[in-house]
Amino acid sequence: MSARVGAPAETTGFQGAIPAVEPLASEVVATLALAAHAYLDSEGREPDYPSAEVAIDIATAAFERVKERLGPEERLAMAQMLTETRMTFVRKRGM
Repeated sequence: MSARVGAPAETTGFQGAIPAVEPLASEVVATLALAAHAYLDSEGREPDYPSAEVAIDIATAAFERVKERLGPEERLAMAQMLTETRMTFVRKRGM
């Protein structure tokens, strides 16, 4: 969904100030990492490896795109989260 240039705030979906991209990207990365874990740890069902892999790939791409704009602590935390998610994927898949 894209906002029209020059459109009033009511039609763009933003009320007030437009949020910075860094917290939005961080939320996307965290949400996708959690989704990857859910795909891998679905109780009573086989893990959904293809979906987990897509979630990890998209989270990694988003992180790589925004990491230089993050503070050092947030960058480290997100990098560690993605590394742990990738390691879980590798362990579960038996690669």
